[in-house]
Amino acid sequence: MAELVALDMPGCPRFVDELQHAWDAGNAVFPIDQRLPPALREEQLDLVAPSVIVGADGSSHRRPGRPVEPGDALVVTTSGTTGEPKAAVLTHDAVAASARITSKALAVDPDRDHWLCCLPVCDIGGLSVVTRALRTETPLTVHERFEADRVAAAADAGVTLVSLVVAVLDRLDASAFRRILLGGSAMPPVLPPNAVATYGMTETGSGIVYDGYPLEGVELRIVDGEIHVRSPTLLRAYRDGTDPTVDGWLPTGDGGAIDDEGRLTVTGRLCDVIVTGAEKVWPVQVEKALAALQLFREVAVTGRPDPTWGHAVTAVVVPLPEQRVPGLAELRELLAPSLPRYALPQAIEVRDALPRTPARKVDRARL
Repeated sequence: MAELVALDMPGCPRFVDELQHAWDAGNAVFPIDQRLPPALREEQLDLVAPSVIVGADGSSHRRPGRPVEPGDALVVTTSGTTGEPKAAVLTHDAVAASARITSKALAVDPDRDHWLCCLPVCDIGGLSVVTRALRTETPLTVHERFEADRVAAAADAGVTLVSLVVAVLDRLDASAFRRILLGGSAMPPVLPPNAVATYGMTETGSGIVYDGYPLEGVELRIVDGEIHVRSPTLLRAYRDGTDPTVDGWLPTGDGGAIDDEGRLTVTGRLCDVIVTGAEKVWPVQVEKALAALQLFREVAVTGRPDPTWGHAVTAVVVPLPEQRVPGLAELRELLAPSLPRYALPQAIEVRDALPRTPARKVDRARL
């Protein structure tokens, strides 16, 4: 009977070896998030129920767990930014499909390309780099974490492809890579010419929309303002056995629109929308406008309870060093050409840093 093997280690060569070893034995793999405190780690293990845990030193021990279905390859927890985390089960067929369509879109050549994984392997953004390289037999380097100097050195040593989050892009020379995949948050107004803005989630197995257009075999539709996805890369089910798909379509929980050319625009999580004076404001749209001003290091937008408007659109900003933060009236004037009046911030909050999840997304619940 196929088992679920938990890998209790960060991204490293041993992680790749143990992943392949488990697959060769017909088992599935669950990467344990190394950033979790002990109590949350135990909650995650109870949720996922692996039968074997392999440590960074190669030691292993068994625990009561649940088997996996034949053909299951990965169990990956979602970020849990909008509620209780879940664990998505991805099959070998889904992993292979993800590797195939992403590599085709990037024109990956195993003889001349080399992947770098410097994102956490417990998250789909980092893990899909590893599985993509394994499936296509493309050279792979894995770092435990993002460190700008090591990433730059890897590029000098021949790495050509890397997946990053937007927050670290300004710490690197983007031109050192042939292609950069970006995901995890709203994109800045201007990207390097070799960067690809991706859209996807744990349940889709990787980014499946590049620069607004679905990859080969991926279908998109909008239902009542919500993005629905059908793709060969989709999860089989969650670990508790529930299937979130309906007739093969996955409701993503994201709002969006598709234009006449088939290009997708993502407006944000439906649960994040701010209702102010009966108008709906998407935080991502306001955040893009704020970022375009180039006055702040980080920006986020949330709704604060307001007796008049229901919720007040609030800009939470981290200033650039030695940069003056404009007053509310000035900020609204600067943003007026790019936003409708009802979406203009009604308050500003200045912080030293934005709260983030372990996956480096803005933690809107804590915000």
